[in-house]
Amino acid sequence: MITTHTPSAREAIRRAPEPTGLDPSVWQQVLQQVRAQHPSLNRVWFDEMTPRQLTNGVIQVTVGTPAQLNFCQSQCQQPFTAAAQSVTGRLLAVSFHCPNLPRGGVFNEGEQPLPLNPDYLFENFVTGPCNRLPHAASVAVAEQPGQAYNPLFIHGGVGLGKTHLLQAVCQKVLERQPDARILYLSCDSFINQFILAVENGDMHQFRHRYRHVDVLVIDDIHFLRGRDRTQEEFFHTFNTLYQQHKQIILSADCPPSEIPELEERLVSRFNWGLVARIEKPCYETRVAILQKKARMRGLTLPEDVVCYVAAKVENNTRELEGAITKIQGMGLLQSGRIDLELAKAALGETATPEQKRITIQQIFDAVTKYYNVRLSDLQSKKRHKSIAFPRQVCMFLARRHTRYSLEEIGGYFGGRDHTTVLHAVRTVDGDTKADKEIAGQVNHIEAQLTQ
Repeated sequence: MITTHTPSAREAIRRAPEPTGLDPSVWQQVLQQVRAQHPSLNRVWFDEMTPRQLTNGVIQVTVGTPAQLNFCQSQCQQPFTAAAQSVTGRLLAVSFHCPNLPRGGVFNEGEQPLPLNPDYLFENFVTGPCNRLPHAASVAVAEQPGQAYNPLFIHGGVGLGKTHLLQAVCQKVLERQPDARILYLSCDSFINQFILAVENGDMHQFRHRYRHVDVLVIDDIHFLRGRDRTQEEFFHTFNTLYQQHKQIILSADCPPSEIPELEERLVSRFNWGLVARIEKPCYETRVAILQKKARMRGLTLPEDVVCYVAAKVENNTRELEGAITKIQGMGLLQSGRIDLELAKAALGETATPEQKRITIQQIFDAVTKYYNVRLSDLQSKKRHKSIAFPRQVCMFLARRHTRYSLEEIGGYFGGRDHTTVLHAVRTVDGDTKADKEIAGQVNHIEAQLTQ
């Protein structure tokens, strides 16, 4: 008679596979394959990740910071798992862990920590004449929240680094104070949460959430304009946090005094601390940004390529990063070869070069000549239709044919607000679709610009 023996739980545990180390050379092959097949994911800090052990078919990898953990869990899980399976020929998975998770965190709408970008650190921020003040102020705030500059108000156009600085502050504060509770959200999210709290009769919980934090960070605060009840609530929230010496950080596309329909008492409070402007990076700063961004991705760019991109992409940092992504992607198709010819192809130098060379001065010249008006009139506050409409056409063409932001275009017209420029763009766009005569006028001016 044959009997079977069922192992006890203790025996099963004893027989379970023990964690084993992973051969460092195997991990290096995994990294190489991920970098080759997913160049946009590549980061220099990948070299600092440590494969701790291999247990039950899972490679457990340790990363250094919560932001790196969020990045790896959200974007790298599948690429690393596929690479590990390809290198080893085994059905493995890769799991990421961080031993230093803070007890506090950065939150948005819920109680789950908000993922931050691991690239957005002070060490990765390139400073120059355009951004030295906001960078220095952000570092000071991160080191002494609630004491250095409160509030810190950073303003500037799109893609110039405001978000980078805001997230760098958050990450540095958590590094120094792991228990810190930080609320980081857009102004639009704040408005929506306020409206929901009013509708549900839940203002007590809303106020408790916003008035019991160590740092409050609100992006695009200019969207408070014209919202009287929300401004009232934010005013009291601001006062409560300020009196408790809790740090307040705000960002916008213009300084407090230029936000339309913003209560004077809020304008005054936003100016209590430091108002710092980020401007477009100069050529030398753009070169440094390109070099830094390339190094972060483990990418080597020839000097002539860096100089070419820095001269061609003038608008903002985000476009510089986009240019690197295009060049890196095309380089991958060309067996990793990157040179000036490839960079020009990646950035589409042959595509409608006439439009890309149009300057705002050329637009001024063409419009003033066509409508027989003076440039000083366009930049004045005159509202007569014979002046106002050519001014709107100028703004419309500047928006269409240059890379300037709405705020920057407004600066060329006597410092007008970005909402005025947006209204002009929409007005002329609608007029050209509804009125053949106006469409003919705009088309004639455009033909003069592009010939």
